[in-house]
Amino acid sequence: MSEPQIEIQLIAVVVAVACSIPGVFLVLRRLSMASDAITHSVLLGIVLAFFAVESLSSPLLIVGAAATGLLTVYLVEVVTRTRLVREDAAIGLVFPALFSIGVILISRFAGDVHLDVDAVLLGELAFAPFDRFEAFGWDFGPSALVKMSVILVLNALCVAAFWKELKLATFDPALAYALGLSPALLHYGLMGLVSVTAVGAFEAVGSILVVALMVGPPATAYLLTDRLAAMVGLSAALGAGGAIAGYWLAHALDGSIAGAMATVVGIEFLLAGLLAPRRGLVAAARRHAAQRIRFAETMLAVHLLHHEGVPGEAHETQLEHLSAYLRWDDDFARRIVRSARREGLVDDRGGGLELTERGRATAAEALAQTS
Repeated sequence: MSEPQIEIQLIAVVVAVACSIPGVFLVLRRLSMASDAITHSVLLGIVLAFFAVESLSSPLLIVGAAATGLLTVYLVEVVTRTRLVREDAAIGLVFPALFSIGVILISRFAGDVHLDVDAVLLGELAFAPFDRFEAFGWDFGPSALVKMSVILVLNALCVAAFWKELKLATFDPALAYALGLSPALLHYGLMGLVSVTAVGAFEAVGSILVVALMVGPPATAYLLTDRLAAMVGLSAALGAGGAIAGYWLAHALDGSIAGAMATVVGIEFLLAGLLAPRRGLVAAARRHAAQRIRFAETMLAVHLLHHEGVPGEAHETQLEHLSAYLRWDDDFARRIVRSARREGLVDDRGGGLELTERGRATAAEALAQTS
């Protein structure tokens, strides 16, 4: 493995982890699409900052992008507060407008500058190792790696410093406000981190992958755990794993690195959606099947209780008659009887079925709940 390949993977991992940290809180606050709005609208901030300083390497570009990201969030809230449209529609109105202004300014006034829409949207990790950060005669590595490492540390420090406040404001904003905290200030601070992370990752991976890494790993982690700390750690691990796997998928297919990484992140979510122990579709199907069996067992117990000791109705406790009385097919009836035997609800009595004490208690409890 060559040095550029190692550096590309390092950049991708750092970007993935940096995006996943604020992304967890976006997912929990149901603001996932806000990341899409911010990552597109900050283009306007980059363009305006470039016009002011006439340099693509100036840190003021990040400042301008962060300010535009906060402006996006503010405008979305202003439009939402009018109650004319809902929040999702407000996002769809605000960010295309700001993004379009940035595109117009680029095409009109920055046509001869290396600042184009394709680079912002798609990025190109393959070229990232060739843009080096050199200072004091030292080569510190790719500029994207240095920049995103700083942003990763910033995100980690901010989240660690305001962990309790963010946790409380995320799950119970009213209580946070009652305790003297400012949920609005925390909200704008979080969106500021999202904006800084988005613009920092633009040149290397583009906004499309930024959105995928901010939403995909946290959403996947949400399916796998209920603990916030575990969700942050798992999200970072999933993002890093998706970045590395995506690189080698792109290498094998000779395709887009960013596209392959976004694809792997999507596959991670798909697998978690299917196989997650508690929230996965397979687990949900198993729970549904088990609930159906438990309900049918209860119906059988209630049926037997109603006809227990009634003269002339012994035939209603016979297996071959259950299908008619309970409207079950024969296979399902035999399956429920076997299950009820295993659970100790019924016993065989001559040619029919008899409730056990546990079966009578189950039927009585079901009847009490419906009365």
